[in-house]
Parts: sequence; C-alpha cells; structure tokens
Amino acid sequence: MILVLTGPTGSGKSDIALSLAKKLGAAIINADAFQVYQELSIATAKPTKAMMAEAPHYLYDFLPLDAAYNVAEYQADMRSVLHYCLEKNQHVIIAGGTGLYIKAAIYDYEFASMPPVDLSSYEKMEDAELYDFLRSIDPASAEAIHPHNRVRVLRAIAVCLGSGEKKSDIESRQAHRMLYPARFYSLNREREQLYEHVNERVDHMFEQGLLEETVPLIQKYGREVPAFRAIGVKELFPYLDGKATLEETKELIKKNTRNYVKRQLTWFRHQFDATWVEGEEDILSSIEE
Repeated sequence: MILVLTGPTGSGKSDIALSLAKKLGAAIINADAFQVYQELSIATAKPTKAMMAEAPHYLYDFLPLDAAYNVAEYQADMRSVLHYCLEKNQHVIIAGGTGLYIKAAIYDYEFASMPPVDLSSYEKMEDAELYDFLRSIDPASAEAIHPHNRVRVLRAIAVCLGSGEKKSDIESRQAHRMLYPARFYSLNREREQLYEHVNERVDHMFEQGLLEETVPLIQKYGREVPAFRAIGVKELFPYLDGKATLEETKELIKKNTRNYVKRQLTWFRHQFDATWVEGEEDILSSIEE
C-alpha cells in the first residue's frame, strides 16, 4: 500500500506520517525539495534524528548542501526506493509538500535528456523580467507557474532553449497516468489556523537556533547554493548585510511562508485527486473502508 500525505507547510505532515508508519509498519519517503539536503535542518523543519530512528525514513538528509538536484533526479531516486520497499512488501508513506516531486514520481512524467543550457544571463534577471521572458516563449507554461518561483521558471526556459520545443507542448504529449496504486490524502486546516501556526513556527525556529545553524553554513558555502533558496534562509541575507533588523527578518519569513502556504493549497486542490482529512484518524478510517 502506498499512501501519499500532502498538505501545506506547518500542517503537521511529519508527525502524522510517523504515527501512521509506526501503526502500519510503513516506511516514510520524503517529498520535500529542501529536506533532501544535509546540515540545513531548522529552516527546512526536517524530522529529527530521534523521529527518523522510530521508522524507516528515505530521501532525507542525504545530499551535500552545495549539490544541485532537480525533479528528474528525485523521480529516479523516489522510484528506486519505492521498488525497494514494495519488493519487501512494506507499506509506504510519501510525505511532503513539494507537489511537483510527488506527481513526477507517481505519474508517468518523462524528462527528455537535453544538452547543457547556459542560463547565466537569465539567472541575473529580476523575477518579473525572467517571468516575462518565459511568457514570451511559452505562455502556457508561464500560466502554470507562479511568477516568483524562479526554479520552475528557469527550468521551463531551459527546456525551451535546450529542446527547441515549448515545455508545455512536451508535457501535453504525455498522458500522466498513475504508475503506482497510491491513495492521496491532504491535511485540511483552516487557513487562519495555518497562518497562526506559521507565525508561531517561525518564532520557534529562531528559538531553536536558526541563526546559529544557518549563518556558519552561509559563510562556508556562499549564498548561491540551491538549498539556500529555502524560505527561512534567503530572507536572512538583508539582515546579515545590515539592511534589515531581526524583527523585520522574522516578519518577512512569516509573510513569505504564508504566501507559500496559499500557493500550496491552490496547487493541491487543482493537481491532486486527494481525500481531504483533518488528521490521522480520518486516514485510518479511510483505509479500513
């Protein structure tokens, strides 16, 4: 059995996934784009080592912080772990909030091999200019991507430049059939409750030592590593440069996290045929039925 547990940041996926895994004898596979990285734990709200010791956890904390990683690589890694678990007749819980990673792994997404594309000139563009360029060469892909999601915007541009085709045209030829018999569950929380929890969580991150963990990593690796695009890291740069106070930095992280939660909720409702649940008991009842 494969359960996919999604939901916005701060909805309690990790705790519920662990509780379910212990009751079902399941393994947990990460579906968060930033929890794959080593060292960066507080900003990414990674499950603790103690939590990971209570049930098998895969695709967490395995990549060097300065490593590049993309959805095609995740797809291959996820399917490898899935096959390993299913061969052992072990239940699997895929838990995380990166919807595109989940879809790419569970559905028949195909990623064409392309020659390397030099994106250096595009990486210098501001978000609006970059998005406008994508819209000029692939309007359909631009429509499906948030203007501030630089990673996906750059990826779509790279596909167009590398393949000579629009990314949207390539995807339209794919059926996107489900390859694994997975059951999808999304955690349902009142938006105001989520926003309040986000605010509390950011304060708790700083109490846990967000600065003490992150600042030495920024000094060690520089600011351009992919992992530092995570909310809770990139907002620290103005503070470190003396251009923002600590309170302003906290408020910016809270604001950006709330905006991300809003985008996640929209994405999950439109992209997944999921059962919306309040918590663990709803999932167990659904399985029994």
